[in-house]
Amino acid sequence: MAGVGAQRRTGRPPPPSATSLPGPPPAPKLPPRFEPVDREKTCPLLLRVFTKIGGHHTAGDFAVRGKEPKGEVQIYTWKDATLRELTDLVKEVAPESRRRDAVLSFAFVYPDRNGRFVVREVGRTFSHPNGRRPDNGSKALGDLNFEIGDYLDVAILVGREKVDS
Repeated sequence: MAGVGAQRRTGRPPPPSATSLPGPPPAPKLPPRFEPVDREKTCPLLLRVFTKIGGHHTAGDFAVRGKEPKGEVQIYTWKDATLRELTDLVKEVAPESRRRDAVLSFAFVYPDRNGRFVVREVGRTFSHPNGRRPDNGSKALGDLNFEIGDYLDVAILVGREKVDS
């Protein structure tokens, strides 16, 4: 019977040795959080903001340089500016955005690789936020991959428009 114990069993592989065990799975690579800017030492950037009631402008509205949509607001700000800060600035110049039921939808407008403009929605805020209605107000431009030179298109949505868009 000594020969029987020496035989290998078939059907099940031998247990792995401690050195061949795989380690813990690699940690997922998270995009780096955008670092805040020292606003006392850093020069602000010019942000060209275009507002429209009822929805966003189309990419075609930005196709011809120098013929951008009317109602432009120029804001000097930094890449760590949040959508809440920008909401408050838009509320100063656009009375419709001050309505209690207003929602502001933010989109970046930038040229793609072929030179055609793209309008990409990046977040929404409530004109009058509260704890029961969370929004994207805490997101910074840098967190949303804003690049200097991009335009910001702000759709001011009130009433039924908030549901339809």
